[in-house]
Amino acid sequence: MSETAASTSDAAFCASLVRELDFDRYASTLFVTPEIRRALLSLYAFNVEVSRIRDLVTQPLPGEVRLQWWRDSLTGLEHGGVEGNPVAAELLLTVQRFALPVDRLTRLVDEHQFDLYNDPMPTMAALDAYLSDTSGTLFALAGRIAAGAFENIDHLAHHAGVALGLLQVIASLPRDAAHRQLYVPLDLLARHGVDQEEVFAAKATPAIQAMLTDLRGQALQHLDHTLELAGQAPPAVRPALLPLALVRRDLAQAARRAPDPFQPQPRSHLATLWTLWRASRTASFRGR
Repeated sequence: MSETAASTSDAAFCASLVRELDFDRYASTLFVTPEIRRALLSLYAFNVEVSRIRDLVTQPLPGEVRLQWWRDSLTGLEHGGVEGNPVAAELLLTVQRFALPVDRLTRLVDEHQFDLYNDPMPTMAALDAYLSDTSGTLFALAGRIAAGAFENIDHLAHHAGVALGLLQVIASLPRDAAHRQLYVPLDLLARHGVDQEEVFAAKATPAIQAMLTDLRGQALQHLDHTLELAGQAPPAVRPALLPLALVRRDLAQAARRAPDPFQPQPRSHLATLWTLWRASRTASFRGR
């Protein structure tokens, strides 16, 4: 297979992977140019691979080995090269083309070490840092791909990452509770008088509902601040923020319906595409 054909095959693999396992981000790339889309998909495919390690291993050690492979690959210390890994090959191509800071990618890998263990998230400050270095990193690098480096890009990405990340913490509560894993911080539980075992028992008590309403309120504050900052940023960055349109939609849905937090609330692909299409035509997310 020629180098061009291999590169095209790697790109197709990344697109398929993201479409299957992270449809929200996949759908958001449909509203950017093909070159930007390919780069974003390589970034999002990398995130899929690292994020799902905890679901592919039964013990922390094999997960640690997989995370170390990604660190080595990103820093040029890979054992045996990355030619056999289409996601790594595509990601490194994107890093070169767009001069992305590798340290942001390695920090994302480092943060996902937390996923391998059942230690609870201790504080809101710790969760803020975790979300900033995972979800926030994706926004920071997507912004660089779309618009290049600009002043306050990391500040904007931090708030964007926390907004989306808090919503994902709430959405993943059914699965996490079933695995006795807790991303909702202990200090937030204590503030609302909630015990860890109540969460693991998957009982939608008034205290747990109030705690999650608190989290949604914080997500909305971060979302509003992100869009305010985006109004002062280069317009080209705004399409890279499109996943945030789904945050607004899901927060509004939760406020109207008060769903059981321990029952999955899937959003149809059609609803996702419709929400993103409408948002892409607004000043908040339109590139020009």
